Amino acid sequence: MIPGERSLPPGFAHPHASEEARAIAEAGLILRVQVGSGVHGTSISGQDDRDEMGICLEPRDFVTGLARVPRGINGEAEVEFEQYQRHTVWDKPGGLANRSGAGDLDVVIYSARKWCRLALAGNPTVLLALFVPDEEVVLRDEVGAELVDNAHRFVSKLAAARFLGYLQSQKSAMLGESGAHTNRPELVAVHGYDTKFAMHALRLGVQGVELLRTGRITLPVPEPDLPFLRSVRRGEVSLAEVLEALDASEAALVAAGADAFVPDEPDRAWADDWLHRSHLAYWDNL
Repeated sequence: MIPGERSLPPGFAHPHASEEARAIAEAGLILRVQVGSGVHGTSISGQDDRDEMGICLEPRDFVTGLARVPRGINGEAEVEFEQYQRHTVWDKPGGLANRSGAGDLDVVIYSARKWCRLALAGNPTVLLALFVPDEEVVLRDEVGAELVDNAHRFVSKLAAARFLGYLQSQKSAMLGESGAHTNRPELVAVHGYDTKFAMHALRLGVQGVELLRTGRITLPVPEPDLPFLRSVRRGEVSLAEVLEALDASEAALVAAGADAFVPDEPDRAWADDWLHRSHLAYWDNL
């Protein structure tokens, strides 16, 4: 167990940031970790925000009944509770349109049920929570520890397509392609491409291949890949070299997915049992 901070930034006018959702997330929190560039080892001093992810158990009425939470702090409509999502940069002039930067906190606390659905499908973002080293864990109770100890049950060949899709999405954003996430014009102006999207695309390739071959992800990214990722992030690698490296990463992911060490499917039965047991124990103590 790692006792730690439960409190979250206050509610906001965002669909998943009501005060009611915040209360659920804080009370039911079982795991909270850093998941951004800091934990990957790719952060650049003075430039990065802090990204955190957590998992919480829900009150009985939200699992066995039809209880819902307000859609943001205005309460004009209701939504199912699936997560509490809050970026502190929203507090600055510009609100939801702001992009996080140095000193900002981006935190999302998923319901355990939603997190399990995403993890079992091989989602690269949520799977990271299972491999964060202790020094980057904000909070982990006994229920969260059991989940982490059974990380292998969530890893399967399904992750190959998910990691490849995320890599390609980051690549599209790096190039500013139509329909992609907005890139960072200040980086494009200096380096000719969005170096942060490029680094994350390549990181996904490295981590996806490792996961498929070993069943785990090493954090921070180990040698010899980390120096190259940091060089890309700093804009020291030409766009042509980055594109060549991305082509190689995509090919490596496809090959790793075809000949992976991990099972074809995750252990959904274990996850289902863990959700049942954990929620029942939580409700007994409310």
